[in-house]
Amino acid sequence: MTNYGKWLSIVGITEEGLDSLPPVARFLLQQAEVIAGGRRHLQFLPKEDTRKKIVIQSPLENCLQEIETYRGKAVCVLASGDPMWYGIGVTLCRRFPLEEITIIPSPSVFSLACARLGWSLSEVETVSLCGRNPSLLHRFLYPQARLLILSTNGQTPLQVASLLTQKGYGKSEMVVLECLGSKREKILRGMACQWHHTDLADLNTIAVVCHPDSPTTPILNPRLPGLPDEAYLNDGQLTKREIRAITLSNLSPLPYQLLWDVGAGCGSISIEWLRSDSRCQAIAIEKHPQRLHYIADNAIALGTPHLQIIAGSAPDALHNLPSPDAIFIGGGITTPQLVETCWHSLKPGGKLVANVVTVEGEEILYQCLRQWGGSLIRLAIQKATPLGNFLSWKPMTPVTQYVVVKP
Repeated sequence: MTNYGKWLSIVGITEEGLDSLPPVARFLLQQAEVIAGGRRHLQFLPKEDTRKKIVIQSPLENCLQEIETYRGKAVCVLASGDPMWYGIGVTLCRRFPLEEITIIPSPSVFSLACARLGWSLSEVETVSLCGRNPSLLHRFLYPQARLLILSTNGQTPLQVASLLTQKGYGKSEMVVLECLGSKREKILRGMACQWHHTDLADLNTIAVVCHPDSPTTPILNPRLPGLPDEAYLNDGQLTKREIRAITLSNLSPLPYQLLWDVGAGCGSISIEWLRSDSRCQAIAIEKHPQRLHYIADNAIALGTPHLQIIAGSAPDALHNLPSPDAIFIGGGITTPQLVETCWHSLKPGGKLVANVVTVEGEEILYQCLRQWGGSLIRLAIQKATPLGNFLSWKPMTPVTQYVVVKP
């Protein structure tokens, strides 16, 4: 195996330019044969610098391939602030061994923003909208939430203000911090529902303190399972709130884990799996055309636009998918070879949870219990509903749930 040594340096730079770099970072930059970075970063270099330059832009893969052609030569990548916080450093560390990389960060814009605002960085929600769907913000909207948002460009603050207003958080305080750390630094303040600033620098960070318009504004809790059933567009194929909370509890999502939501219906299980942590991953598999649209709409509305949706029938649609850490079967349990395919695809230590409401489905789960172990429980929920001038208990359809951990 070729030993390339420390050929790649990733240097964080602020808007103060080269003067802000510590001596070690300046040395690495001076020794570099090739320099990569965004156009803004490369403009910090003297005009007489004739070394090879690589402009990092979309599509990113092309830039990474070009950087890789210089592997073994001294390459310096200039990045904004801290390269490991929503930065190019994360991507490069996934591409090349850490033994070949030197990383020198500068203060991130989040750190600079907190310094200007007097906020505790450990107590804020940080989000990047650079190349991402603004609907990601939906899962962070709750009273008194403090958000720091990386903008895509000068139009992002207006998009954020519109989103907040549409979701019933128009009274939220907004602060836009332009060109942090430079002589062009500027701070603008306003309320989301009255935001009118449009002539903004593309380089800006948005700070938000969330205030609901009224005490009855819906709170889409970003952590706990069991959102109201009304939060989902559906045609009746919905795992009801109480059953959903128990199901997610048994699935036990953890960061970086991947869920298969098989027979996803309107996508409620996979959506709430993703909402539990921004690092969770999920694939929703559904064959019904209208329900596929519901899944997509619900994913956007509830702040999980990164949900992967597969149109097709299981088990055929499951082939060639990445192996999951957990599987939920919410529909189609009686389909031949469905449970067997899921079991064999599941990683060792992974969880399989299946819900059924029919006797035929229970027969399948009983066979699973005998073959693989696990547990069977029946969930029977009753709700108080009007009966004339009184209240009566109305039972929901009982659900039989199977839970097993693959050895």
